[in-house]
Amino acid sequence: MDKPYRSATRLLRAGRPHRGWVNTPVTRASTYVFDSVQAWRDTRSRRDQERLPSYGARGTDSTHALEDALVELEEGYRAKLYPTGQAAIATVLLAYLRAGDHVLITDAVYEPVRRFCAEHLSRLGIAYTYYRPDGAGIDALIRPETRMIYAESPGSLTYEMPDLPALAALARAHGCWLAVDNTWASGLLHKPLTLGADISILAATKYLGGHADVMMGAVISNARAWNPLERATVDLGQTVGADDAYLVLRGMRTLPLRMAQHARGALRVADFLLGRSEIARVLCPALPGDPSRVLWQRDCSGTNGLLTIEFASGFGEADAERMIDNLRLFGIGASWGGFESLVIPVRLSAARSLPDSTPRGTMLRLHVGLEDIDDLIADLEQALSTLSSRPL
Repeated sequence: MDKPYRSATRLLRAGRPHRGWVNTPVTRASTYVFDSVQAWRDTRSRRDQERLPSYGARGTDSTHALEDALVELEEGYRAKLYPTGQAAIATVLLAYLRAGDHVLITDAVYEPVRRFCAEHLSRLGIAYTYYRPDGAGIDALIRPETRMIYAESPGSLTYEMPDLPALAALARAHGCWLAVDNTWASGLLHKPLTLGADISILAATKYLGGHADVMMGAVISNARAWNPLERATVDLGQTVGADDAYLVLRGMRTLPLRMAQHARGALRVADFLLGRSEIARVLCPALPGDPSRVLWQRDCSGTNGLLTIEFASGFGEADAERMIDNLRLFGIGASWGGFESLVIPVRLSAARSLPDSTPRGTMLRLHVGLEDIDDLIADLEQALSTLSSRPL
């Protein structure tokens, strides 16, 4: 759609072929047949450059509609879909890196990526180095063989934001790709491609689907990064089903409304927690005093439902687990981005490689869902009251 329309309006219409449908019908297909051998050959000769119906694994009307909506959302060139967010990340790393290459990876990376690097990049002869989540000192880590900078903006669990335009400039100066995991922002609140990144990665399982009933990943690239991504996606057999694509596209229609409510809830919950003596800090880049707030204000248009809380001195893991077990409205679950509120304990020692100059106490992560905010706060209050006998 034309750019004068705002994002919420464009999202309602993105990925809708001009056939009169409000919702693109589900197109389940594995095999396409052709009227002649010449038509078959012509399609096969063009399909690497053009999006043509040729075989179900390369897409159907349902997946193409979702790809179009994602391109609209992220302001990119083309998009590809994957069965999970981790599959999307793995494909990106394999698409642009070869034996002898080196990649710089944020120390705030999604934890399963660490295992992929240790077990698969190393096996393929690809070196990797972790850099500080805020990007400090990264220029000194660039090598002649560095081919990619991989960022999360903001990072997992502690939400540090790197300066993406600065990373983009560094990447271009050294002939590197800049790939960014943009799952926190759902593509709505933060747009890495407009800030200079080449590749934006989303776990569509989370806010895009929004209803805790679908697994999917997505990658949106700029024009110069498209061909390697297209080839690797096809060669690795990455695809998604039409029904899952339909669910994610349907979820995207209400994304702006849901994100606004998640943000309102999270900020109110954060304000409540900051007034409790049991809590030392609440981590969220939208909060006053957060180290990433200035970059968040510059580069983002809002926040989401994620908060990480650090307990005051004297409270240990057993206390955090007792609080979690006493919560009634927060389910214990590792994902987030759906309508439901969730909680998990956090151990940064397993999720970071670099020594951290800031001591961190016992932590847990909350996802503030779409329940009534007063009910969520009351639930947190009663769970925290079980710790009242602990020293402060």
